[in-house]
Amino acid sequence: MGLAVLAAAAADPEVVVAAQIDAGDALAPALAACDAVIDFSHHSFTAELSVACAAAGKHLVIGTTGHTSEELAAIHAVSSTLPVVLAPNYSVGVNTLFWLTRRAAEILGPDFDLEVVEMHHHLKIDAPSGTAKRLGEILCEVAGLQYENDVRHGRQGIVGARTRREVGMHAVRGGDVVGDHTVIFAATGERVELTHKASNRQTFAQGAVRAAKWLATRPAGMYDMQDVLGLK
Repeated sequence: MGLAVLAAAAADPEVVVAAQIDAGDALAPALAACDAVIDFSHHSFTAELSVACAAAGKHLVIGTTGHTSEELAAIHAVSSTLPVVLAPNYSVGVNTLFWLTRRAAEILGPDFDLEVVEMHHHLKIDAPSGTAKRLGEILCEVAGLQYENDVRHGRQGIVGARTRREVGMHAVRGGDVVGDHTVIFAATGERVELTHKASNRQTFAQGAVRAAKWLATRPAGMYDMQDVLGLK
């Protein structure tokens, strides 16, 4: 993703890459040279980065996923003084999927069983993906469910009949798949499926650069890609 962001920035005449860092590199000199930071690193580093950005007054775009509740709390804390975009996916297509999933769940109602299936490359370290988790959260919000209590991550053994108060979540890993996500609405006699498939990472990188530019005129606060695209 870092290389993809560099390519997206190079293709945008309004953007200049002031610095790039990897694990073990000094953060302070890089922050001093820039106006905004795009983070696709590791969840354990994002909280530290967000505090440093707040101290330096640098806008922050976070594409890293897999954060713990404590790490998310630290990120949200700095948004009181810093504009932050935190999103599980920066693709315009995926954010359209988020919007369509909410509308479909509202229209189809409680008679449809809800399932999410995602597939990624074999090197991905977190499951489910941040995008799949957000899709599950959207379904839970509409259905009046709680993600932590009502999402069922896979099924094995004699689990009994599917309950009406659950969202199925299934993670598949293999090959070099960039990211496939499908939301399934299944009822007696019919089924609706919404699917997004990414064939390269450039769409995510372009969205992250777009978010960084968008933050330039925004006050402190926590935003997501739906805000950037005007879908709220």
